[in-house]
Amino acid sequence: MRDVLDEVDRWLSAGQAVALARVVAVEGSGPRDPGATMAVSAEGEVAGSVSGGCVEGAVVQEAMGVLAEGRPRLCTFGYSDEQAFAVGLTCGGTIRVFIEPLTP
Repeated sequence: MRDVLDEVDRWLSAGQAVALARVVAVEGSGPRDPGATMAVSAEGEVAGSVSGGCVEGAVVQEAMGVLAEGRPRLCTFGYSDEQAFAVGLTCGGTIRVFIEPLTP
């Protein structure tokens, strides 16, 4: 967590907006526990992880949308047969990720 906070501080000090994404709920099997955190700078730099890799790209896209809109959002990532080729968790669980903007 400290490495994420150090990066967030660096980005904010440089005048960049940052989106902070946190796992707030896990249903079934999930790669990370609630509290796992990832930060995304307005330049697209990333620190931390909310899923160990399986949905990080989708979280970055959502974070960029949060920065563009300036409003937080709650995102759900999971896996179902209908979504076999969509972004999801291969472990079969579902995670909910809250993403909020931070401004310098």
